[in-house]
Amino acid sequence: MKKIYLLPNIITAFSLTCGLFVIFKMTMTQFGQVGSHVLNATAGIMLLAALADLLDGAVARAMKAESEFGGAFDSLADAITFGVGPSVLVLKTASLEQGSELSIFLTIAAMIFSVCGVLRLVRYNVSASEAKGDEEMLAANKKNFTGLPITASAATMVATNLFLASEDFNQFFSMSMESRTWLLVTALVSLGYFMISRLKFPSLKSLQVRVASFQLVFFIVIAAVLLFYGIVQHFALAFFVVSWAYVLVALVLSIIRLISGKKSKTLEDFEPEPEDLDWHD
Repeated sequence: MKKIYLLPNIITAFSLTCGLFVIFKMTMTQFGQVGSHVLNATAGIMLLAALADLLDGAVARAMKAESEFGGAFDSLADAITFGVGPSVLVLKTASLEQGSELSIFLTIAAMIFSVCGVLRLVRYNVSASEAKGDEEMLAANKKNFTGLPITASAATMVATNLFLASEDFNQFFSMSMESRTWLLVTALVSLGYFMISRLKFPSLKSLQVRVASFQLVFFIVIAAVLLFYGIVQHFALAFFVVSWAYVLVALVLSIIRLISGKKSKTLEDFEPEPEDLDWHD
């Protein structure tokens, strides 16, 4: 009988519970009743789910408790929490008239996001399975992700939805519901594409920064304090900026690599995967 380790799976179950709570909460909320306090609360819950998603793998590796059951459970939990949860949240926040052209486009975009998220998880699992026993592939997988991770994509979508409904946005921009909906449609489809793309996105687990001087440490401390202030006073804006910064930095690095060509060794890790490595039967 194969062992099923308890602690990592409890953390995964907590992440899944957070996602289910957001979905159920949105389902029970009437259209037009999703206020800023609800969006802030759900964004916080999704961040907790993302933190739990990072912890379960780390705990499993630390305990040497990785298993096929845990991997499958983690993928299913991620599909629900980060694949379905943000789509339901966006659809409920928009509160469009059912059957209208805008609601149809937004629903289609939400389905694209969710399906691409599931495909991203399937590709990741296949890649992880193929990498077993191959130290070079394992090291490459730990350094960068092929396609935007579903957790980062969900965080970016939740942050975008929250920011567009926040006071930080509305006090500077006057935007109709139609324009806001088209922005949400664009974000859903774009993030869905990034998830199944072959572009490389850096893994935070392998992020290493060399500190060359005391002055740099001082500026890092200032940046951390400003970020903390932004989270406390302007949570929606800070969440939006940080989440999209990760996506945009990775895209810029990949574009620079494509422009520079393979002859350049700079940013070699951000060389997009070739066409024939993915989506085969």
